Amino acid sequence: MLATPRSAHALAPGLLRRVHHIAFNVSEMQASRHFYGAFLGLHELTGDEVPSTLKALVAEGKVANFVTPDGTVIDLFWEPALAPPSADPQQQFTRASHLAFDVAPEAFDQVVDTLQQSQVLIEHGPVTRPTGRGIYFYDPDGFLLEIRCNP
Repeated sequence: MLATPRSAHALAPGLLRRVHHIAFNVSEMQASRHFYGAFLGLHELTGDEVPSTLKALVAEGKVANFVTPDGTVIDLFWEPALAPPSADPQQQFTRASHLAFDVAPEAFDQVVDTLQQSQVLIEHGPVTRPTGRGIYFYDPDGFLLEIRCNP
């Protein structure tokens, strides 16, 4: 079941603190890195700034991470077989992988419980990584969302 406004359970207002990251699928990693870094002027995470869970993928050129001035992270995931967009510029499409919201670590278990009780369709998780905990689930239109917290 996908989440609906009629769910019996819901997250409390204010529980989501901010957007933590947005993940985009890109077919041309170098062009995308240039666009987000050189053209938009966003800071690319390098060295120790790269989350430990992504270091190998970054080293292999499969992932690049940028940060906006407000601290939102943009993750680029290289998908070389990604189909090109429609030739019609008015045709909407998405290259987004998922949108992640941040919650306080002490609220994470409550979030998981609420999602499960509401019968929201969970993609996977909860997962625990060195960078924190997360759970992936779908909105009513099938867009992948994540709620995560720092360790």
